[in-house]
Amino acid sequence: MKKENAIGVFDSGIGGLTVVKALMERLPTESIYYFGDTARVPYGIKSKDTINRYAMEIAKFLLRKNVKILIIACNTMSSVAFEMVQQISSVPVLEVIDAGARKAIRESRSRVIGIIGTPATINSNAYARKIHSYDPNARVVSQACPLFVPLVEEGWLDHPVTRLTAQEYLRPLLAENIDTLVLGCTHYPLLKPLLREIVGPQVVLVDSAVAMAERVAGLLEEKGLANNASLPVEYRYYVTDVPLRFHTIAERFLGRGLGNIELINLPL
Repeated sequence: MKKENAIGVFDSGIGGLTVVKALMERLPTESIYYFGDTARVPYGIKSKDTINRYAMEIAKFLLRKNVKILIIACNTMSSVAFEMVQQISSVPVLEVIDAGARKAIRESRSRVIGIIGTPATINSNAYARKIHSYDPNARVVSQACPLFVPLVEEGWLDHPVTRLTAQEYLRPLLAENIDTLVLGCTHYPLLKPLLREIVGPQVVLVDSAVAMAERVAGLLEEKGLANNASLPVEYRYYVTDVPLRFHTIAERFLGRGLGNIELINLPL
């Protein structure tokens, strides 16, 4: 592995671009290759065997691009396929659930931690298991928020409908006196300003994308792989489909224009 090699990030669709954005801000000298499986999204309704197969295909594709680290940005893939990807990878593999859980444990004072995510992520109980592996005494309160993803993709980040929906979803968590809230979906960071208003300043919001960027920075330093050269960075985006409104939604997630987009034909 060379320091100038890119960081590889993959997701079932475009939500993982929030992780890419956090990496760009935290590690501006690092090149990043992103793979979004936009033709086969969503993964949450698929079987474990199918999710594992897709994740392995994408991981192998990025490894052939000589990435120096693999990041599973999709919560569903993180909860299902992490161990299999780790087994076939010649480079370090990180996933968003572990990054978010570590950050939540560090931030929580009362050890009452809230988790919001898609139904698939919440039903997997992956965040609760990971948090309890670090702190068995933590109390985890989970809430599925199925309407957040379509609202974010519609661009309704501060719409009255989104506000009412968020208030309904968060009410039971706030009733449990959580002091930390993990945003357990890569779409949710776009709702941070709204969520902050609703939960108030006493609740710490844990953005798994930001937590991942911090984890990657530490790991690259630890492994001696941080790219400190002044060479131009390279951002590449690989997708399996370019659906209607793709660019609009993707640029909203990334906070900037997309550069080099390459359409990859299936099967990989």
